[in-house]
Amino acid sequence: RINGLKLGADDYLAKPFSPRELVLRIKGILRRAKPPSRDVQVKVGPLFLDKSSFRCILDGKTLELTKTELKLLSLLVDKHGTPVTRAELLRDVWGFSDTVHTRTLDTHIKRLRGKLGFYGPCLQTIRNVGYCLNLNCRMCEQEVCEPGG
Repeated sequence: RINGLKLGADDYLAKPFSPRELVLRIKGILRRAKPPSRDVQVKVGPLFLDKSSFRCILDGKTLELTKTELKLLSLLVDKHGTPVTRAELLRDVWGFSDTVHTRTLDTHIKRLRGKLGFYGPCLQTIRNVGYCLNLNCRMCEQEVCEPGG
């Protein structure tokens, strides 16, 4: 049991076990897990994102985004104000493993900043961590993304 937990297991259930205990343990794990964002339409400050129709509107203007840029922006919007690691972005947007070394993320971030125009600087680089979208950075200079939330 101890070795299993040391190797990264979330829980251990010894035989014989009660089905009721199994269900309660599963519910506990699910309760602790952060559910993925299921919002189809998201509004953050001046940005409106409709994931079902692949539309992005910023300050009343429709942004022409590629599918990859939309996935990237969607992930950053879902975690608005919280730094997102490079590994997480590469895994969730492109499906890359943590061992892949690529500059494609940097290229897409640069293009996305350009398309965000005035709000481009709100897509912040957090050194040695990743990126953070904070659409309040222009309006309130003190509200800046910090590593760790």
